Amino acid sequence: MEREDSIHSHGHESDVLEPLLSNGETVVFEDEQDEVKCSGGLVWEEVKKQCWIAGPMVAVNLLQFSLQVISVMVVGHLGELALSSASIATSFAGVSGFSLLMGMGSALETLCGQAYGAKQYHQLGIHVQRATFALYFVSIPIAVVWAYMGNILIAFGQDPLISFEAGKFARWLIPSLFAYAALQPLVKFLQSQSIVFPMVLCSAITLCFHVPICWALVYKTGLGSKGAALASSISNWVNVAFLLLYIKISPACKRTWTSFTREALHDIKDFLKLAIPSSLMICLEYWSFEMLILLSGLLPNPKLETSVLSICLNTASLAYMIPFGFGAAVSTRVSNELGAGRSHAARLAVYVVFFMAITEAAMIGCLLFSIRNVWGYAYSNEKEVIDYVATMIPLLAASSVLDAIQGTLSGVARGCGWQKLGAYVNLGAYYMVGIPVAVLLAFVLHVGGKGLWLGIFCGIFVQTVLLFLVTSCTNWEQQAINARDRVYKSSLPIVTDDMIKDDKNYRP
Repeated sequence: MEREDSIHSHGHESDVLEPLLSNGETVVFEDEQDEVKCSGGLVWEEVKKQCWIAGPMVAVNLLQFSLQVISVMVVGHLGELALSSASIATSFAGVSGFSLLMGMGSALETLCGQAYGAKQYHQLGIHVQRATFALYFVSIPIAVVWAYMGNILIAFGQDPLISFEAGKFARWLIPSLFAYAALQPLVKFLQSQSIVFPMVLCSAITLCFHVPICWALVYKTGLGSKGAALASSISNWVNVAFLLLYIKISPACKRTWTSFTREALHDIKDFLKLAIPSSLMICLEYWSFEMLILLSGLLPNPKLETSVLSICLNTASLAYMIPFGFGAAVSTRVSNELGAGRSHAARLAVYVVFFMAITEAAMIGCLLFSIRNVWGYAYSNEKEVIDYVATMIPLLAASSVLDAIQGTLSGVARGCGWQKLGAYVNLGAYYMVGIPVAVLLAFVLHVGGKGLWLGIFCGIFVQTVLLFLVTSCTNWEQQAINARDRVYKSSLPIVTDDMIKDDKNYRP
């Protein structure tokens, strides 16, 4: 579907000047001296634009995450060994591979989003091809690690039988790694253009295909748990094929999807300069939560603590789906507007998403608190587990409120290209504050699992405060200049009427 040009929302066509470049492309700038008034109409328009992106992106994330959940659920009926090995293999794969590729792909939220806003449509296809090549290159050593996952788990002291089965599961999951390396750039490519509903449809069709194919491969072919890994790999490639087919035939992508070009192999170093900190920004946060599960296994009652921490982590991940959608929406809106040179519109997008996030955070926090005494029944019939979960829910609700705010502010960071700064923020928040406080409370002050989550809560609090301070002190006019520098590789002057009169190469 075609995305409407957003010029009319922030100015008049006569206010936009289009200088011609030597290659025939046009560069669109808006007069920065015209303040964008935050009238009620503009605010409501911005709310609609962000909800248009956020809602479908939540659905896309849930549908893609469901592939992994369904695979583990199907394997669970084969027995305890199959379930434990598939679970540990999936967790290891997420930490060592999928999160890394997702983080690197997030660099395209900056590159594609700003290029689209600047109307340099041809750059989007080049960025996607370059990112795919880089992600495939990174996937090769990850695949080698997965091939020896069983030996690695044994070296870390895991049960040999479980480790052996997890290693076999991981080897059959390797094709899914390369599918994910292709999938992430395609998702960011479409997201940067606000083309989100086709992704929902493709993901939904893929999930419907995955359920029967997973069941058949697990129970009808004799592959057992390996069949679930193979089903995940096939389904991810099906999703990639659907998205490529849509991009190829859709008129909405005609301007942005170019044919394969050698130009994509150039400037990979520049892409990695943004992709590596982008990956660290996401992975540092993701790994800190996984570390909680490992630490819970060292507590006096590891079975209870690990179960309750796993429930809290799953609940927090589920609650985070909405902030994830808001983060994707504001990343797209901010990058598009900065690329177009509309700094005031980008600032308005940040204000709007911030208040939307606060509203959503309050609702989710209240909902979690209201179900604190019954939520444990969704996971266990053990009274000890249910009561422990009830005592953890108030803390979980408070951390979900902060998660909602930092999730959207992280989206602002990706839209502006602050991934390196975001990586430093997450490193300091989680590994200089969160994890040390968690260890202190859990193992020195003997607060137990609640101490672990209190520690990570402190990390989220520091992360939220730092991101808020950075965002509130931002010079948005300078961010628009930085975006243009990134798109055009040089500082371009704002076009004025005098320049048009003096230079025939410019036209209004």
